[in-house]
Amino acid sequence: MITFDTWNDHEHVYDFEIQNETKGALDVLKWAYQQYGDELVYACSFGIEGSVLIDLVHQINPNAKITFLDTHLHFQETYQVIEAVKEKYPTLQIKIKQPSLSVEEQVGQYGENLWNTDPNQCCKLRKVIPLEEELNGVKAWLSGLRREQSPTRKHIQFVNKDERFHSVKICPLIHWTWKEIWRYAHKNNLPYNKLHDNGYPSIGCAPCTKAVLDINDLRSGRWSGHGKLECGLHQA
Repeated sequence: MITFDTWNDHEHVYDFEIQNETKGALDVLKWAYQQYGDELVYACSFGIEGSVLIDLVHQINPNAKITFLDTHLHFQETYQVIEAVKEKYPTLQIKIKQPSLSVEEQVGQYGENLWNTDPNQCCKLRKVIPLEEELNGVKAWLSGLRREQSPTRKHIQFVNKDERFHSVKICPLIHWTWKEIWRYAHKNNLPYNKLHDNGYPSIGCAPCTKAVLDINDLRSGRWSGHGKLECGLHQA
């Protein structure tokens, strides 16, 4: 089993066949669950990539563990798609992970609208620290990152040493395009966040997510005006 502590950059380069229907995703997932079994956790934001990856995960492991970081600031549509996923895949183990501070407690300690005054600190409190807690002692986790999403993600590999969480991060969808994600979702009638139909290609917390006009910049609606591209879960 490959772990953070046994990682060797020269040895752990994994080339999966990508000339197939899922561009290697199912092969990566089969390998990952063979390696890590129940120790593998999927941290899912329940965007459209999440809908696709959940369907693929379910084909390999119907009892897979999925964690959602509930910041208490998500759109109602996000909670609705979680309920739809639970109904479609009742055997999946979906955990709603809460931050230690309520929004009201955060206001008391850091002031109003921390997502505007210091979005990095807000993300740290409501997403990064909760995922740290969730991944503590976990050898590997899944992510729905795609290379096409942003410049900070263009070099992501199927299997990555995750310095941030001292784990192995596995990204089965790295070669999928936006069109391929949607083609798969529609073909398989997957539940998805309806905000995607209204100009929200990338969906995070409601205060920090806007609709976009440029579909070629899928994350331009996130933290608009702050010069911020990532919440801190994924290092470049």
